[in-house]
Amino acid sequence: MKESLLDIVCCPLDKHDLELSVDERDGEDDGEILSGTLTCTDCGEEYPIEDGIPNLLPPDMREA
Repeated sequence: MKESLLDIVCCPLDKHDLELSVDERDGEDDGEILSGTLTCTDCGEEYPIEDGIPNLLPPDMREA
């Protein structure tokens, strides 16, 4: 996932902004984000980033 994606994505539950927490990047500091978490600034719901893909499904639709 590119960090610039934050400009266009929002929380699917309440449409508020998402805050990024990076666990792993591909290469340099501005590289592709491979793993981390997107957290809603309003409701606090967390969305995982795995293998560079953000999972923005609502919590009840995600696999356990």
